[in-house]
Amino acid sequence: MSTYLTILGYNSAIPTVKSAPTAQFLEMEERCFLIDCGEGTQVQLRKAKAKFSKINHIFISHLHGDHVFGLPGLISSFRLLGRETPLHVYGPKGIKEMMETIFRITETHQGFEVVFHELSSKKSEKVFEDNRVEVFTIPLDHRIYCNGYLFKEKPKERHLNMQEISKYPEIEICDYHNLKRGKDIQLSDGYILKNENLTKPAEPSVSYAFCSDTRYFESIIPIIKNVDVLYHEATFLHDLKKMADYTGHTTALEAAKIARKANVKKLILGHFSNRYNDLSVFLNEACEIFPETYLPKQLEAVKI
Repeated sequence: MSTYLTILGYNSAIPTVKSAPTAQFLEMEERCFLIDCGEGTQVQLRKAKAKFSKINHIFISHLHGDHVFGLPGLISSFRLLGRETPLHVYGPKGIKEMMETIFRITETHQGFEVVFHELSSKKSEKVFEDNRVEVFTIPLDHRIYCNGYLFKEKPKERHLNMQEISKYPEIEICDYHNLKRGKDIQLSDGYILKNENLTKPAEPSVSYAFCSDTRYFESIIPIIKNVDVLYHEATFLHDLKKMADYTGHTTALEAAKIARKANVKKLILGHFSNRYNDLSVFLNEACEIFPETYLPKQLEAVKI
């Protein structure tokens, strides 16, 4: 299955008519993940025709409003739509208290279980894993506790070469699973059939790194090394580096440096300050350092 990223919003702080605050919808190995949930996220999900009901895991980077204020409304809508399956929410310590306070004061009865996974570690840790996907935190350097997230497909199964397999009647259907996992086959006479002769290479696994609000922070480089796509905030141009440092943000030039040093394949910028009307200036600055840089296209599903 292909992996698709839909950027629902990429604005910083304040929504505009043309752009929404940070939120992303990631489809990986038939799993649907929501990353951050700024104001208006559920409207953006509908505009993108995303698989609304298949979101079972939400990853929140930090508790600034432009990354989380859409979460109460989204959960409330889930209830109104008759959701029954549990919803897992990953985010900084305090997110459970914040959400439960809102639910209590507004007398919002969820009708389904919301499981909060509160994070406080300043080291990268695995926070989600199943048989196909694993997710790690990317500790960042913002004004408050903040994480990015690294999404990785696990190694995929090899493809059966049925033309070769058919030459050996001893190989049964029950052996196919082991062949897909890369194991050799031993025949009754002791002869070992090498896996590479009976299968074809698996499709390469892909990875996606989401780096939310942060100052220039080289500590993330080993975590995101060689990822297929990196989304990195770039709130300011480099002539405002002092402001970026003061407010806990990155410049476009710095985001490009991170991408180059981490040897990523593709960089997408985001979280732009509203002071800029023409976003091409971000692209121009970053491309001088890292040519494979792109601006986000709101509501477009991009294949990773």
